[in-house]
Amino acid sequence: MNIAAASSAAGLPVKTVRYYADIGLVSASSRTASGYRIYDEGAVRKLVFIRRAREFGFSIDECRELLSLYEDQHRSSADVKRIASKRLGEIAKKQRELQSLHDELAHLVDACRGDDRPDCPIIDGLGHRHADM
Repeated sequence: MNIAAASSAAGLPVKTVRYYADIGLVSASSRTASGYRIYDEGAVRKLVFIRRAREFGFSIDECRELLSLYEDQHRSSADVKRIASKRLGEIAKKQRELQSLHDELAHLVDACRGDDRPDCPIIDGLGHRHADM
């Protein structure tokens, strides 16, 4: 299938598929006489794999490593788990940071009267450095 069909099947923009091919994450199975890339089902499966890995926030290098493990039938699931566990920890840290921001902003919003007066705890709060940052 051509790049447009492959990108559609994988749920990715054509530009992204081209980028992944250019950096060696996935390769076209062949090219037409005029030089257009042709992708087979295996390449589309890899594109879906990469799309899903990127949705989880894995970096390009981590995707490359995971893709290598995906293709290795003799892989150790411990290697896969190590990479995924690291990412899970990063997500948990980000959740804590976002929860802290949420709580602080909610406090500021609750403290603001929201009337015609110029004093505003939100403005005051944004102007001060938070102790945890």
